[in-house]
Amino acid sequence: MEKLINLYKQWAGEEPADVIKLAGQGSNRQYFRIIKQDGDTVIGVIGTSRDEDHAFVYLANHFNLRQLPVPKILAVSDDELCYIQTDLGGTSLFDAIKGGREAGGRYNQKEKELLKKTIRELPNIQLRGARGLDWSNCYPQPEFDVDSVLFDLNYFKYCFLKPTDLDFHELKLEANFRLFAKDLTSEKMDCFLYRDFQARNIMLDENGNPYFIDFQGGRKGPFYYDLASFLWQASAKYSFKLRRELVWEYYQSLKNYTEVPSVRHFVHRLSLFVLFRTLQVLGAYGFRGYFERKKHFIESIPPAIQ
Repeated sequence: MEKLINLYKQWAGEEPADVIKLAGQGSNRQYFRIIKQDGDTVIGVIGTSRDEDHAFVYLANHFNLRQLPVPKILAVSDDELCYIQTDLGGTSLFDAIKGGREAGGRYNQKEKELLKKTIRELPNIQLRGARGLDWSNCYPQPEFDVDSVLFDLNYFKYCFLKPTDLDFHELKLEANFRLFAKDLTSEKMDCFLYRDFQARNIMLDENGNPYFIDFQGGRKGPFYYDLASFLWQASAKYSFKLRRELVWEYYQSLKNYTEVPSVRHFVHRLSLFVLFRTLQVLGAYGFRGYFERKKHFIESIPPAIQ
């Protein structure tokens, strides 16, 4: 904390009026809202991984050069373990669509428009964000490849399949995993794969325009991954009709940035990534539920499968 305050004083030339710790964001990083003497605010971040922080700072600076809707980096410590960024406010897309989620997926028109506005902006960061990007700065790896796919598939096998005592042919499953990994990585794209594109990582301004945060795990990869991550989140409870509308919005927006495949090919490829994301999620829920005995994750398994 002292290091962050010193960084703020070097940048602002004054003591902060107040510092408020923000709720955890599901990572080891600590976030603080720093209130300036004039009442304006900035966000201070204390990280635990230099490589992860470096990835975020590099990507944020690169995206800002591309005039993409992300926070601006204002100051970084010499060891890159803390930094100061612009404050995008306190309203996330997750908060803004809470009503529809709690109503079992019955989203009102305003909530649907926020979702459409967000999904239309996704190709912007994926395609324009990839231009001129030095992938060697990405963390923990520069590209979505066969090894990373197999890691996630084996995580599913050991953390979900095996603890459930389901009977399966392990050698045949491994062979299928290798074929699946080869298929998922068969189309090379010069595209930014966000990796953690979800409603919690999208902030909204007063006009409902989306701003993106927490993209430090991003890498080079196919654009289908983020679309599958966002629309097939079990907790969101999107209806089939709404999901189809949002896929269409994305497909139409994608045309503004690159040559798109046929609808048939697009839907086929997307379905592969939906399956992959489902297996990833089940692996994570299996670990949290079966091994860490967290009830919430055990209860989350049936809707994830559905």
